[in-house]
Amino acid sequence: MAKNTGASKFRKVNVDEYDEENFQDNEDSDVGVVGPNENEVTNFLNQSKNVEALKAVLQNPLQGCKDKRLKDKVVQLVVRVLTAFKASDIEKGVNALDSQTLDILMKYIYRGFEFPSEGSSAALLSWHEKVYAKGGPGCIIRVLTDRKSV
Repeated sequence: MAKNTGASKFRKVNVDEYDEENFQDNEDSDVGVVGPNENEVTNFLNQSKNVEALKAVLQNPLQGCKDKRLKDKVVQLVVRVLTAFKASDIEKGVNALDSQTLDILMKYIYRGFEFPSEGSSAALLSWHEKVYAKGGPGCIIRVLTDRKSV
């Protein structure tokens, strides 16, 4: 039989700290939310500089932002940029991006499917095909497993 020693040192560990149900993310991501500059992107589109517009709109993604309306507005801006490209110029736009920016673009492509409009789904599928061709399946896996949504 066990002997009662009255030891209480084991009680100083907070076991609730290790409970998976009580996990809270420490990131405070709404601080300094900027997003893409809509005026700059619109100027590039008006001047038919679609590649520069694409780079500008993907430069400051709203990853982890909690404001749903702002995120939806940025998604619609990205879709507007993507639909401005001609089908023959999509590959040139994709080749101008690095792998990290391709992942962000793929996130916006998937979010763009949530807001279907006239012709946007066909354009987004074309973009998806070209991004997948350059980024491979790893690009899709990284997007689907990333906790920071756009």
